[in-house]
Amino acid sequence: MAAWRDAPELPDFSLLKRLARDQLIFLLEQVTRPPTVSLNSSFFKKQHEVDKLYKVELKPIVSSSDHGFQVAVVCCYLVNADKVAGRFRRYKIIFTPQKFYACETVLEEQGVYGDVTTDEWNFYILPLDDDILSLELPEFFRDNFLEGDQRWVTTAGSALHLLQSVYGSFSKVYGIGRCAKMVYESWRELMEEGEQRTRQPEFAKVFLVDRDVDFVTPLCSQVVYEGLVDDLFRIKCGSVEFGPDVTSSDKSIKVMLNSQDKVFSEIRNEHFSNVFGFLSQKAKNLQTAYDKRRGMDIQQMKAFVSDELKGLKQEHRLLSLHIGASESMMKKKTKQDFQELLKTEHSLLEGFEIRECITYIEEHINRQVSMIDSLRLLCLLSITENGLLSKDYRSLKAQYLQSYGIKHLLTFANLRQLGLLEEQQAGETLTVMESKVGKLVNDKTVGKLTDAFSSLAKKSNFRALSKRLALVPKSGEEYDLRVPRDMAYVFSGAYIPLSCKLIEQVLERDGWTGLEEVTRMLNGQEFAVTEARNKTDAQRIVLVMFLGGCTFSEISALRFLGKERGCRFIVVTTAITNSARLLEALLDNHA
Repeated sequence: MAAWRDAPELPDFSLLKRLARDQLIFLLEQVTRPPTVSLNSSFFKKQHEVDKLYKVELKPIVSSSDHGFQVAVVCCYLVNADKVAGRFRRYKIIFTPQKFYACETVLEEQGVYGDVTTDEWNFYILPLDDDILSLELPEFFRDNFLEGDQRWVTTAGSALHLLQSVYGSFSKVYGIGRCAKMVYESWRELMEEGEQRTRQPEFAKVFLVDRDVDFVTPLCSQVVYEGLVDDLFRIKCGSVEFGPDVTSSDKSIKVMLNSQDKVFSEIRNEHFSNVFGFLSQKAKNLQTAYDKRRGMDIQQMKAFVSDELKGLKQEHRLLSLHIGASESMMKKKTKQDFQELLKTEHSLLEGFEIRECITYIEEHINRQVSMIDSLRLLCLLSITENGLLSKDYRSLKAQYLQSYGIKHLLTFANLRQLGLLEEQQAGETLTVMESKVGKLVNDKTVGKLTDAFSSLAKKSNFRALSKRLALVPKSGEEYDLRVPRDMAYVFSGAYIPLSCKLIEQVLERDGWTGLEEVTRMLNGQEFAVTEARNKTDAQRIVLVMFLGGCTFSEISALRFLGKERGCRFIVVTTAITNSARLLEALLDNHA
């Protein structure tokens, strides 16, 4: 892809790591004797007299919400086991990113509250790369959007407050979604309570977006390289483990995937169809660099070994891994099955051949190809069609339960609750539309318009949004994936991510003016607030916070948009997500 067009420099986020480390060191140094902690880091052993390191193994968690409670229970078990054995020690439990009252209740119930002291390590944000920050809270999505548990709202607000404290004040905050509004309010409260600092801001605009504003994007198959790596190998905390099929050995290798990997940084945002050609050319260039050794005298060889050889070997190692990963992907993703899958997704997005799509989904379910993929296609069908006709919903649900087990019955209830997989009810869609119209006109007028809207009752919001925002390029148009013309390239030219299109439109307009129809279809909750005015280069750096998870496809799309507009996007997310993670979070606890 093209180089940045007059793009501003990004802030140095390594400061966040140093701040978190220093706070943990401070907490550890409050313990008088050499402490025993469950952190796997030689740094604490060597420099801060940590005596022993233990990794606390947790049993399978019934619900992500129970994680903190389970940690507390494990700690209680360890304390009580020491008591029985006659060992008396001082105990300090450090919760991160924050301490909840419920955890202290567990300590009290287990009879160890007087034996331990507690504290919290406010490690809110983990920098995964130069432009990606994560709260590493995969539980945020289920807890907030399904369970209605808003405990993490203050964590997200605190993360914003930390960024503002370190990198300067925001001039404008935009947002859409109920959770986005609560996070903004939580951040404002922290701002009002704390000390106001005036310093030159390093980024000025912030955009908060709820994951449930756009469910279509995470349900689509990813086809940019980084997204495919995540779908197939699962990227965790910025690293991935490549198995023997990639490494061409009997060992697995863990690799950090970020801008420090020069091979990866050049292909991460590319459509997969372009990647293998790039890697082949890179291999030829590398061989040419090695061949320079021929004919060198002693002095030239010494200079080559000291200046270039180490870098070439590292690049060769990384190139081999990415070629291996690409070959593994090609075996899995260029089969006819995958092409048929993409064709079905694109038809659903365009609203064409829906009956054929339903037939394909039925075959997918009955062949038991993939439990998650089948569920993903059902949800994509439902969202793009604004719910399924009763006969289709009941038939597909029955077939799914027969193929994958009756244990998934409650999963369907979870999906229905979030609007991911719904059965169309007579008059249901009409009622929703009437309520939205009611914001603009009086009851009498709504009554007169009922008949007019009845013909529109089964038209989906996605279709209307797609048309209004031009999310789906016109079919039949040639799309050159080697030279992308818009953000649709991240889905093979078939669809522009709704979340990214909203961000583009709001930044263009400097607010939601002109997008009233769009926000009504998205159930409102939009806002735009001017916090301060400045005209520095920071105006061209935009912080986008995804509440409930963000995909690598969206990150690639925003990078493309930044290149087109001469600005930079920093993505802050509660966690990296994809279709599998999103749906696994909604599986019934016993599924």
